[in-house]
Amino acid sequence: MSFECVRVGVRILLTGATGQVGGELLETLKPLGEVIAPARAEMDLANAASVRETIRAVRPRWIVNPGAYTAVDKAESEPELAYAINAEAARVMGEEARAIDAGVLHFSTDYVFDGCASAPYRETDATGPVSVYGASKLAGEKALAESGAGHMIFRTSWVYGARGKNFLLTILKLAREREMLRVVADQYGAPTWSRDLARMTAEVIGQCEAMARGTELVSALADVGGVYHAAGAGETTWCGFAAEAVRLQREREAGVRFAAIEAITTAEYPTPAKRPANSRMNCERLKERFGWEMLDWRDSLREVLAEL
Repeated sequence: MSFECVRVGVRILLTGATGQVGGELLETLKPLGEVIAPARAEMDLANAASVRETIRAVRPRWIVNPGAYTAVDKAESEPELAYAINAEAARVMGEEARAIDAGVLHFSTDYVFDGCASAPYRETDATGPVSVYGASKLAGEKALAESGAGHMIFRTSWVYGARGKNFLLTILKLAREREMLRVVADQYGAPTWSRDLARMTAEVIGQCEAMARGTELVSALADVGGVYHAAGAGETTWCGFAAEAVRLQREREAGVRFAAIEAITTAEYPTPAKRPANSRMNCERLKERFGWEMLDWRDSLREVLAEL
């Protein structure tokens, strides 16, 4: 079922509208109704009172929360701020949503896992974050789940797109400036296009509205709520992603000299925060419940490069 088929006119409160996913959601959510996307000065995710006041003033049918503290390495020295934005704000959203029977769609991360598994992670697998960022996102998941609000949590990985700050745009910039780029080749996962996430979110809301038929969302979400993995299909490494991006861009700009890509180990590129070696996620539950298959990362990469 496509969201264009259900009634429109729902009010949606969107956080993080200046971010990669939030910027795409501004467009994909419009067919569903009124999208309210307050600026940080109006709704500061680091301030629980600000979050609470905004929700009470807007009284949305849905709260869509891609907003997050995402500075993975900086979080190691700013744990209080990371937890305020990634955990406490999610708790407040859940509490306020429960009071007005709003649904909450919250985005989380592969970093809730330790990365030691040999297979792609399922939603039911044990978590074990190895960084402050990952721990703060897991705390947000738990707080939302315990709030009693109808909710869905979408764990994703390696998000990128044509806007904002992300790995792809950084690699393409540096590849034009340098002769050699050394990129980690022992961390596995799947790049995820921000627009694919945004389209999926709109589809899921539309299907949930069709199930609810204007009634309480808590009841409608009772059977389909919870955690879903929503990452690009296929798998690669950061080095593989960089190499493919540069290869495709080299074809598009035959006269431009791009850097060579050299594979290195995580140990050769130390960072303040530890990263999971395995960020692969099994997304079958999303397909089974909502019929949505995330794009293969190679296909989405070609689309993003064409847009650039």
